[in-house]
Amino acid sequence: MQRIPILQMGSCLLVTIQVDLQDQTALALQDDLAAKIERSGARGVLIDISALEIVDSFIGRMLASISGIARVLDAMTVVVGMQPAVAITLVELGLSLDGVRTALNVERGMHLLRAAQAEAATDDAAE
Repeated sequence: MQRIPILQMGSCLLVTIQVDLQDQTALALQDDLAAKIERSGARGVLIDISALEIVDSFIGRMLASISGIARVLDAMTVVVGMQPAVAITLVELGLSLDGVRTALNVERGMHLLRAAQAEAATDDAAE
């Protein structure tokens, strides 16, 4: 079974999906990412899906599930690089991806994560 690499960039994790995501690979990614967030204390997860040309309902639910798991572990998830056909498919399947933030590209996604972390740090300092 193929594993998706998870790279650490400061307080964020970067996941670049460059293969068609099979169900078992997606489940392994969910487990690997949860373990890596817990071990590293990451506060943000950036998932680049720009190489994905098609998604099905299972993959859509997995993205939402990964985001939910990350949120419970105190990390924010941003999905970047979604192709128009993928976005259309997700909407047609009725998958709103609640709790998943999106950005057009990695640069914008990292900006979103850093802004959220800065806001959280300000909130923590105010308490």
